Amino acid sequence: MSRFKMSKFRHTESRPSRREAWISDIRAGTTASCGSHIKSSCHLIAFNSDRPGVLGIVPLESQGKDKRQVTYLGCHSDLVTDLDFSPFDDFLLATGSADRTVKLWRLPASGQALPSVPGLVLGPEPVQVEVLHFHPTADGVMASAAGTAVKVWDVAKQQALTELAAHGDLVQAAVWSRDGALLGTICKDKQLRIFDPRAKPGASQSTEAHKNGKDGRLAWMGIQEHLVSTGFNQMREREVKVWDTRHFSSALASLTLDTSPGSLMPLLDPDSGLLILAGKGESRLSCYEVLPQQPALSPVTQCLLESVLRGAALVPRRALAIMNCEVLRVLQLSNTAIVPVSYHVPRKAVEFHEDLFPDTAGCVPASDPHAWWAGSNQQVQKVSLHPAHRPHPSFTSCLVPPMEPSPDAAQPAETPVGDMDPSEGFSSPLSSLASPSTPSSLGPSLSSTSGIGTSPSQRSLQSLLGPSSKFRHAQGTVLHRDSHITNLKGLNLTTPGESDGFCANRLRVAVPLLSSGGQVAVLELQKPGRLPDTALPTLQNGAAVTDLAWDPFDPYRLAVGGEDARIRLWRVPPEGLKEVLTTPEAVLTGHTEKIYSLRFHPLAADLLASSSYDLTIRIWDLQARAEQLRLQGHRDQIFSLAWSPSGQHLATVCKDGYLRVYEPRGGPEPLQEAPGPEGARGARVVWVCDGQCLLVSGFDSRSERQLLLYPAEALAGGPLAVLGLDVAPSTLLPSYDPDTSLVLLTGKGDTRVFLYELLPEAPFFLECNSFTSTDPHKGFILLPKTECDVREVEFARCLRLRQTSLEPVAFRLPRVRKEFFQDDVFPDTVVSWEPVLNAKAWLGGANGQPRLISLQPPGMSPVSQAPREAPARRVPSSAIYLEEKSDQQKKEELLNAMVAKLGNREDPLPQDSFEGLACPPATSSLTCRCHLLEAPGVPPPPPPNPPHTPHISPFNWKMALGLGTPCPKSPGFLWALGTSMASGPCCNSCGLSAPLLSMGLAAFSQLPASMWSQGHESGVGREWGVCSTFLGWSQPELTLPSTFSHYVPCHLACCSTSSQEPWGLAPARPFGAAPVSGARDQLPSSSGLKPGEREHYRADGPIKGGEGEPLRYWPEYTLDVFSN
Repeated sequence: MSRFKMSKFRHTESRPSRREAWISDIRAGTTASCGSHIKSSCHLIAFNSDRPGVLGIVPLESQGKDKRQVTYLGCHSDLVTDLDFSPFDDFLLATGSADRTVKLWRLPASGQALPSVPGLVLGPEPVQVEVLHFHPTADGVMASAAGTAVKVWDVAKQQALTELAAHGDLVQAAVWSRDGALLGTICKDKQLRIFDPRAKPGASQSTEAHKNGKDGRLAWMGIQEHLVSTGFNQMREREVKVWDTRHFSSALASLTLDTSPGSLMPLLDPDSGLLILAGKGESRLSCYEVLPQQPALSPVTQCLLESVLRGAALVPRRALAIMNCEVLRVLQLSNTAIVPVSYHVPRKAVEFHEDLFPDTAGCVPASDPHAWWAGSNQQVQKVSLHPAHRPHPSFTSCLVPPMEPSPDAAQPAETPVGDMDPSEGFSSPLSSLASPSTPSSLGPSLSSTSGIGTSPSQRSLQSLLGPSSKFRHAQGTVLHRDSHITNLKGLNLTTPGESDGFCANRLRVAVPLLSSGGQVAVLELQKPGRLPDTALPTLQNGAAVTDLAWDPFDPYRLAVGGEDARIRLWRVPPEGLKEVLTTPEAVLTGHTEKIYSLRFHPLAADLLASSSYDLTIRIWDLQARAEQLRLQGHRDQIFSLAWSPSGQHLATVCKDGYLRVYEPRGGPEPLQEAPGPEGARGARVVWVCDGQCLLVSGFDSRSERQLLLYPAEALAGGPLAVLGLDVAPSTLLPSYDPDTSLVLLTGKGDTRVFLYELLPEAPFFLECNSFTSTDPHKGFILLPKTECDVREVEFARCLRLRQTSLEPVAFRLPRVRKEFFQDDVFPDTVVSWEPVLNAKAWLGGANGQPRLISLQPPGMSPVSQAPREAPARRVPSSAIYLEEKSDQQKKEELLNAMVAKLGNREDPLPQDSFEGLACPPATSSLTCRCHLLEAPGVPPPPPPNPPHTPHISPFNWKMALGLGTPCPKSPGFLWALGTSMASGPCCNSCGLSAPLLSMGLAAFSQLPASMWSQGHESGVGREWGVCSTFLGWSQPELTLPSTFSHYVPCHLACCSTSSQEPWGLAPARPFGAAPVSGARDQLPSSSGLKPGEREHYRADGPIKGGEGEPLRYWPEYTLDVFSN
């Protein structure tokens, strides 16, 4: 700073908000991208969630005292890499993704449902989109960066106005100057470039920004000629530089910070010149004032954060608390919360300070894309931030029209709590548009009887943008580790590309091993767990394995193809492989070169097709163990072959670039032939859409993986649709489910599984949520339909082969009414384990139809026949609140409700069916179980002796509590176990007290005697100034076991008053009881034990009883909480 002029921001204070103002209980996630992972408009906040392709949406300001609710928008089939709000329309959001598309979303106002489909889609790009930035003056102009390319879009026309000259490496930032005339980019090749997109596609200026190409960022200042960059120097130190485009050879100012590895995100407010430096993975925000006239970077203040920063964003100045002198507000994204951090300039007078808040850009655009591209430099009109000049003019972009209000928009949305599935965790549909590579259909949208409603506005968008799959919300989940097979060793990961790498049926999985002799391990799926470190019993094939397949009609027969051109048939014992097998059941010889693929016939028993390097396909009768048919016509390597669902035709795809269809019984030459994928790196073929179409996965001439859909009856006409996916070296392996028309696609070494619903008509491909894993898999196959858990709406179960383990992956569909059988998801399925005819009959020309069975479990009704009930109001009528009730009436109502809940004393209790700490997924009540480890009142044994658990008789129970005589003032009192562990007098008349076993309300003693020994009831006591919940009393004269179980309904598990915070089911540590066995410290009153948690306490010394009572010892006990 100059010594003659002091900065008005020199006393700026950073004020992290209190926890009450945090947006907590979120599921934030970060990806390895150039984005900041969170953005804010004047009304909404959008952030990356922990699920790929899903954003969290939350209001910027809370409405009254209501807590802000986070909803989740499923916007892409892969990771969201960057996002940006329109500077003019607070509800218009653009998202870029690793799925190579840019989508624009019209977000609704608070309380309305999020859209299920985007308003516009741009792309696809050759690689994933890295950066998005709306134009600051023209509505409908946006810049995007993908790889080395930067495009300027006319969003309304969905076409690029220009594509800037290619950069030397990955573009890490692309930012418009404030007047919208120039575009600055920073690249991994260390160069900072300035473009004038309307003048020429090449850079007008460029210079070396930072010596290290790691994670550079860029921000323009309020003055057009100046900008700020962040990056790393040659010593890997983070640095900040200020640049002047008029003197671009060197930086005006430079500041070196530290050697932290996290990239610096520059959050620059052009009106004030304040710069926030937010480092990813750090717990600190640094504020500087940028003074290009000096030039200098002057430090202002630092803010220490409570949690690690994952992303950060500035709130627009129009949304700041002006009268509180709030000059900046930063939103910090952590793993579980969004924390607002405010920057205030202390001023004495509570008034509008014009020096702190100059006029800022309004929200009405100055031009449209056509005018801007023609050369218009008109600027956005500025508005005053003075509260007296509000509200400012609003603007709604025509890029995505506003959603039509639903007829019920005037009433608050009321979703029945009982209809929500807590295991899903999504407040809005995880939808995505039909693949952008395919033309949109104007036909009616696909309907569903899932019970998930669709608003009229969503239906109108779907009618414009085409149908969406009812499986678009599909969620792939790796099942619990208890179902994994681990400690796999010596896997053969070099099987040919034509093979899936391993195979499985409903009982077993066969995995080739790397050891010599072509060994194959056979693992039992019904016996998961860790495999022994010793060698496994295997099948000694005698030659390297090229492909293997289980007989669909004989689960104990395995066909293995080898490099010695032989096919060996192995029979695995029903009890599993217990020893090494060296002699196969049969050996098929005939091929002259090594085997490519093996495929069993889908309907006929003992019929096998094989392809070989000798360019032939041979069909074998396994009963006769002889070749019956031979197909010819291939001129190069056969990549794949597949039987049609009817078993009458056979399709192949070949390295010579052709797709062929054979009718094996009609002749050796192909029935049809057509060009297939252009690339020669590998391909797969599968019959889809009830045999009407052929799906081919392969590569184009640029080595991009793609899908081609052909009509089975007219291959010569070319593919119906072509869908480009990504660039990767491995061939996509399709697994098709004929019941749902879903295809799962992944490659060896991939971490992502694509899901598409296939249609025989436009738009052909309907994109669904993909499954992403943290590490690459070596194989991925689909299990039979009968292995799915229908009750959990699991429509597909797969096996994922990793380097050292085998884990099942379940694909489920979130449905509201899961108590009903989802008959729209589970049509009758083929009995694939029973043959329709034998090999001899098929070879003789016979055909057959498979038998179908229903997957409906017993006791479940179809959802199509479920009654459609109107949602019940959750808010009680006002009469309930206005009605005055006495304390006695409230007590009676409470006791009557609990008696009705308990029912017959002979009935089993809900918690009796639980063992250990297993918690069911749905929680309707809680059980608190106290285990006494030492007899109360008995001095603890010497330290070497372990705790003991004697049976507590009525006598020693009373003596332990010092109750040899009844209470002198209340002879009929009862003792109760209290969850709050509050201590106090046993009644209002005497001074006896007990820390753990304390007296309940007098009303409890009025219960019938039949209830006393049951030990299950609940009530609320306010005898000692706290909100205490007492559970399970027992008459002292009755025999008591050493373990007590106490049942608490959810609506009584916590209670609160105007003067006390809620108490949960966790005890505060009382009267010298110390936690042992690694227990937690004393819990605050607002927390509680959750299902599956345990507290363990033990007294440190003697505890004094009531007045006149002798010393007695606190019993050691543990407290478990179960969910019923």
